[in-house]
Amino acid sequence: MTPILEVRDLDVAYASRSGMLTRALSGVNFSLAGGEILGVLGESGSGKSSLAAALVRLLPPHSRILRGSVLFEGNDLLEASEEALRKIRGARIGVVFQEPGLALHPAMRVRDQVSEVVRAHSGRDGRGMREKTDAALRAVFGANAGRLASRYPHELSGGQRQRVLVAQAIVCGPCILIADEPTASLDPVTQAEILALFRELQRAMGLALVLITHNPALLAGFAQRVLVLYAGGVAECGPAAEMLSRPQHPYTQALLDCLPPWPTAPASPARPAARTGLPVIAGDSPEMTALPSGCRFEPRCPVRMEMCTAREPAATALGAEHSVSCFKYGG
Repeated sequence: MTPILEVRDLDVAYASRSGMLTRALSGVNFSLAGGEILGVLGESGSGKSSLAAALVRLLPPHSRILRGSVLFEGNDLLEASEEALRKIRGARIGVVFQEPGLALHPAMRVRDQVSEVVRAHSGRDGRGMREKTDAALRAVFGANAGRLASRYPHELSGGQRQRVLVAQAIVCGPCILIADEPTASLDPVTQAEILALFRELQRAMGLALVLITHNPALLAGFAQRVLVLYAGGVAECGPAAEMLSRPQHPYTQALLDCLPPWPTAPASPARPAARTGLPVIAGDSPEMTALPSGCRFEPRCPVRMEMCTAREPAATALGAEHSVSCFKYGG
């Protein structure tokens, strides 16, 4: 399928007050097809949120895009003018942020918060804006939309506040939805409800969805492909069912091995169906200011080789849609 979004060789860094640059993303490549669900997986500090912000150029002022491109419908968003970006953010590409308590205005009612998005992108007011707003609220709240539309954020539960963010993200009818850890602060039942909402919206609107998470269990049976980030680089990318049952990169294997089994994912040698205790990944994630000279996972890798310290492995194709950055497979 023709990609609707394509990221090529993306490098992002942050500048300190002294001007020193710290890499957050390095050589990130992937594509997203229309209607596809892509899971972005990694632990804290892997670069997930930096990637989400870079896709719509919402990085903080002290960030630097060192190289690369983000092609949306063939146009590079990293080279686009601010005026062009304003027509895309929120309208063509919707974003659901991680913390609704910070993203929502505490003194505005739910309906007004969603209406503001419509006004910003279409200039609509009056009846037309009200109709679009109410349609988005019905899509996320169902029969409760009318009752909740007049409430303030503090009167809502965490799951309901997250649904308001989703309504803001879909109200202008985007073709891509980026969700950055949308269930991180929610209980397991509410997490399942939010994922079901994303699935329903994805099917109804034909959305391409980028779901960013640190929890592989959320992606099982949901995502079609998974991209694994480690220390700002892509460790592995491939079909979700294949990667979650037969991970190839040592980091992906270790990440999945640290989780208890979940019902929708088959057992694998890396993640057996039953065990008495949970293993941990040895060591700590590398400091982004002092990355290893070779493979970034080498200091923690149980199968490291001498060559792993010499240089960083390149992505090696294991199939038409599956690639891994590890010297075990070439590199």
